[in-house]
Amino acid sequence: MQPDVSNTERVWWKQPLRIIQPNMQVKDTGRIDPERLAHQLKELGANAMVFNTGGIYAWYRSDVPFHTVNSDLPEGRDLLQEMIRSCHKHGIRFIARFDFSKAEDSVYLQRPYWFVRRQDGSPDIIGAQRPGAWPLLMSTCINGGYRNEGVAVPVLKEALQRYDIDGVFFNAPGYVFCRCDLCRRKYRDLYGKELPEVSTELEPDFPARCFDDNLGTMYRTVKETCSEVPMILYYNLYRDHLENRLQITDMLCTEPQDILSLGHTHIPEAWKPALSIKVGRSIPGRADPFGIVHSCPGMDWRHTGLPPAEYSFWLAQIPANGGQIWHSLTGIPDTITDKRILRTVREHNVNAAKVAPYMDSAQPEAQAVLLWNADRSAEGWADTLINKQIPFHVLLPEQAEKLQPERQQLLLLPEGSSYSPAFIDSLREYVRGGGCILVEGKLPEPEQTQGLHELLGISGDGGESEYLYASYLRFEGQNNPLQSGLEETELIPHRGQVTYCFPAVGSARVLATLVPPFSPLESVGAPPERASLPAARTDLPLAILNEVGAGKTLYFPFSLSKLIQEFKLEEHYRLFANAVHYLLDGKLMVTVTSYQGLQVTVFRKDNSLLIHLVNGAGRRPLATVLPLHNIEVKVRLPAGSEAGQVERLIGGGVLEGIHKDGSVRFTLPRLDIWECIRVSCLL
Repeated sequence: MQPDVSNTERVWWKQPLRIIQPNMQVKDTGRIDPERLAHQLKELGANAMVFNTGGIYAWYRSDVPFHTVNSDLPEGRDLLQEMIRSCHKHGIRFIARFDFSKAEDSVYLQRPYWFVRRQDGSPDIIGAQRPGAWPLLMSTCINGGYRNEGVAVPVLKEALQRYDIDGVFFNAPGYVFCRCDLCRRKYRDLYGKELPEVSTELEPDFPARCFDDNLGTMYRTVKETCSEVPMILYYNLYRDHLENRLQITDMLCTEPQDILSLGHTHIPEAWKPALSIKVGRSIPGRADPFGIVHSCPGMDWRHTGLPPAEYSFWLAQIPANGGQIWHSLTGIPDTITDKRILRTVREHNVNAAKVAPYMDSAQPEAQAVLLWNADRSAEGWADTLINKQIPFHVLLPEQAEKLQPERQQLLLLPEGSSYSPAFIDSLREYVRGGGCILVEGKLPEPEQTQGLHELLGISGDGGESEYLYASYLRFEGQNNPLQSGLEETELIPHRGQVTYCFPAVGSARVLATLVPPFSPLESVGAPPERASLPAARTDLPLAILNEVGAGKTLYFPFSLSKLIQEFKLEEHYRLFANAVHYLLDGKLMVTVTSYQGLQVTVFRKDNSLLIHLVNGAGRRPLATVLPLHNIEVKVRLPAGSEAGQVERLIGGGVLEGIHKDGSVRFTLPRLDIWECIRVSCLL
């Protein structure tokens, strides 16, 4: 029986949503039958729709000067009004899509100062070589009139006052480097110097300031016109300050595209949707972020679909990590020729609808927290956490001084993390209070990070090594916790730079040491008699464990994350996972049969735990679903509770659970793509 989540007091956009966005081609306008399309979207499982409204083209008879009206709109009808009414008739919310990032060349000829200027003063033309009888599109300046008071502001007011719009979304709202007079003046006013000729020399915060100013204007316009209408804005996995972003929008969306057209060696990492949603959920108390998934394997192939197995795996990661799905399709069902897309969308939405009542307002549960520094090092650790089925939260740098040992048992600090004096003080109190930290790589100079070296139990200033090839990590001591599962080997591969340091006098313990290169790289394949290790053992640490108060620190004076990113060897994944297991005292909230490609997340709602398992096994892009069989799951229950029913929310049915020592064990016989298991906890 599904829980009752009806809540008339809660606004619609804070309830579970499944969006479909049919990216309409202007030439197909005449093929849109609003009633038929709304019915099709409902059949596909959508309860919200994103539809073209204004910006590059007006999909209604706009009265705003320079707002180009879609010339293919049907005569004597208001297509937009019909579309909105049909959506509402079928219980589908209508979200208006605006894109002011470009405009036709006819607008440029009349208001050239609204447009982006390149270094040589020429406009930025989009698709100048595009075949066919099309007007040119020109990039508009984020500080110019088209994206502000000249067009965007009056268009928003016009659309919101004329139509019963439920929400507003801005496509392509980002900053594009521009050297127009407006941008030069703004830069001079902000920084007291001239705008550079190339974007790489900009002050780092200038693009964000332009974005915040422009979209802040959009947000105020929406709220002043229709205060109850929510606004949706993008966030980026790598460069956005989310707390600032949330000051100028109501909801967040991200776009983890699965761009297979990049070529096999460059396709996005399997964890991209999962990590993108985790970052979006890192600020509590906000509506769950949307994950936009395009149906195509790249915009250059936008008229066909992703392989269904790959597509389904990518989609499943969005709700499994607490996000809301947003399907982006090229066209409407009647113009989509790859019917695999429609089947996959429908199947996913059916499953998402089954899980939605339980996930509504559920909170993620994890013992580990990854400081997300938007660097390759953080990617490497996220890769390992996901592939080793270790649930984790994401902590943004702006939140780094708010640590709570009782809620965040383990903090992971990848190479390149910043250590302010306030952050180091917070780390010290966190560890003394029982928290654990795992740190890697080169650290700032001791005089810049007073107290950090002491906290990690290291001393000495041996500097940094050259880049080492043909080197190894040696496990030291009996019953070494880092060697679990690797007991049959003393050495695992190492490569890269090492920070030379030593354990400070006291409780610090060396768990691994460096075996230096046995040969220059060009002679590693020389005859075996020349392959002996000239120094089979050193006292140069590669892992130092320290106990401080009630907590522990573990320091890898090399970049384990880079090894993982570059080589993806099981030994490196295992080393990292062992470190996490040890620092959590082996008391992981959930453990599962470790399959490569299996993802696990855990959420709590009321007296239930929700365990998502997503199957991405196989060589990507996935050509077929490779089922995983007999996945054994062990879940530690909240203190003072025992397990009730263990049920499959997607596949249906009840699993037999074995209750012992505050835990419940069960076996999932088969996992195809995605399953959510609900474990009820009896107090």
